[in-house]
Amino acid sequence: MLYITFLPLLLASALCNLPATIAEKSKRPNVVFILTDDQDAKLNSLDYMPNVQELLVNQGTHFKSHYCTVAWCCPSRVNLWTGKAAHNTNVTNVEKPYGGYPKFAQEGHNDNWVPVWLQSEGYQTYYTGKLMNAHNVVNYFQPFAKGFTGSDFLLDPNTYNYMNPIFQRNKLPPLWHTNEYSTDLVRKKALGFIDDAIKKPDSPFFVTVAPIAPHSDYTVSLNIGGDPPYGVNITPPVAADDYKNLFPDAAVPRGPNFNPDVPSGVDWIAELPQLTAENITYNDHLYRQRLRALQSVDEIVKDVVDKLEQGGVLDNTYIFYSSDNGYHIGQHRLAPGKGCGFEEDINVPLVVRGPGVPAGKVITRSTTHTDLAPTWWQILGIPLRQDFDGIPIPLTESGLTELEESKRAKEHIQIEFWSKSNPQEYNQETEVNSTYKGIRIVDENYGFYYAVWCTNSHELYDMKADPSQMTNLYAVSNNTAAASYNASTTFGRPLPALTARLDALILALKTCKGAKACTEPWNTLLPDEDVYTLAEAMDMKYDDYFAGLPKVEFDRCEEGYIADAEGPVWKEELEWTEGDFVQRSLSEAVWDVNMLARKGRHALNRP
Repeated sequence: MLYITFLPLLLASALCNLPATIAEKSKRPNVVFILTDDQDAKLNSLDYMPNVQELLVNQGTHFKSHYCTVAWCCPSRVNLWTGKAAHNTNVTNVEKPYGGYPKFAQEGHNDNWVPVWLQSEGYQTYYTGKLMNAHNVVNYFQPFAKGFTGSDFLLDPNTYNYMNPIFQRNKLPPLWHTNEYSTDLVRKKALGFIDDAIKKPDSPFFVTVAPIAPHSDYTVSLNIGGDPPYGVNITPPVAADDYKNLFPDAAVPRGPNFNPDVPSGVDWIAELPQLTAENITYNDHLYRQRLRALQSVDEIVKDVVDKLEQGGVLDNTYIFYSSDNGYHIGQHRLAPGKGCGFEEDINVPLVVRGPGVPAGKVITRSTTHTDLAPTWWQILGIPLRQDFDGIPIPLTESGLTELEESKRAKEHIQIEFWSKSNPQEYNQETEVNSTYKGIRIVDENYGFYYAVWCTNSHELYDMKADPSQMTNLYAVSNNTAAASYNASTTFGRPLPALTARLDALILALKTCKGAKACTEPWNTLLPDEDVYTLAEAMDMKYDDYFAGLPKVEFDRCEEGYIADAEGPVWKEELEWTEGDFVQRSLSEAVWDVNMLARKGRHALNRP
């Protein structure tokens, strides 16, 4: 059974269930996926990429409300390569014990992810560039990454070293490229793989090109016998010689949230001092270096399009362009980095060009990295998997029009993050609690971001009235701006009525599993009601119901997904005996009592 019900246009994917003949498979479209590292959508980086603009944005569709669901490299990449939320992949950090390549393998994903599944469908699969964090010269064969016809991976300790990268091709030993530019090597290897794929016309191909730009440069030095046994020098990304002097006047956009006079955010962010003049000078230099490093990625885009055209397969190939996560530089007084729930970190580029994809179209409906694998399955004619947590993104003119006009399109993005540290490029000593659960609502008429941190701090922003996320509306009694907030923008209802709904969404989504539960949370929360959107859920007849639900809270901060640290969870069934009840945790007991109470209230108030 396919759990795609709220957008009728997506049900067409169910028609792909008949097995394809070899001839039919050879006619299937190809995919080239260009995946950058740490590229922002909010700081205008795409505007400095003329080939991306001319060949992808103008010739394809730009999804401006595309989001990563976890703003950190490895968890985000595993999310998009499995089509599963991070709480279901259980890869929630960039290094052990909660993340990195070893955790990816430990959780069994090496046998169950996009390249393996594609190969079983007759696709050639190729990959060059960064795969994920903690994939290194020692563990690359423990186990070897499965599912590739050809691969040429960047490996630690030099994954992020622009001028001295280490590549590991197919199953050959790693090779150190001294004084060779990483992105240029990725480009050459990608073009070679596309050549190889085109020479096998009887089977379609999926090629991933994953340069490190515009990630910062990391130079690792060994410290034998020391603690730690190595050191890392972090500097701005390195540009190729042809681009090292470009954009001399470029600077970080000075929006309202750039190094503000008044603190913003919650928890440790609200305590950050203003950036110094020296910090800002560094930020602007970093910004320019990021733009310069991206010029070599822009070259990749042009050369890939040219190669596909020369091979006669451009018209039958989809090109996806995206990044694993976004990036902030000085917003909310933050040093350069990612990992926060602010738009700079979670809103990422997504541009798609290919057969049937409208040219020059801009879509503002929400899409996520969790939707990418289901999207590939739909366009490649593969039946959707039962374990996908996302849904296909429509890519045809009619599908996109229906998406735009639908009053019941998916408007929510589940955001989650786990960490106890927040690396800052000019303050390496800072360590903070950064675990949180969030929900982002995107609609033509309203928008919100709501989050609960592991310290149980809360934040709420009206994204229409306050797109820079400067005014936390959550604590009305302690916030003059929130107290005077225009109630009409919350559907004419009090703020607590809004936060109760948003809290319930996080409660339902933070352990969701499967496309139906993860994309139709209102059906989970109100299974007997015809409710699909926040606006519909704001009806006052549901006030008692939502007020009676347990509130999202954490018992403690952890660096990875540990269920018993994350408070109450949504429970579908309430069949339990008195003995069972005694054995349950306090949070579960509170949940059961509240659940029964609100079911009684809801029955009385049912229309």
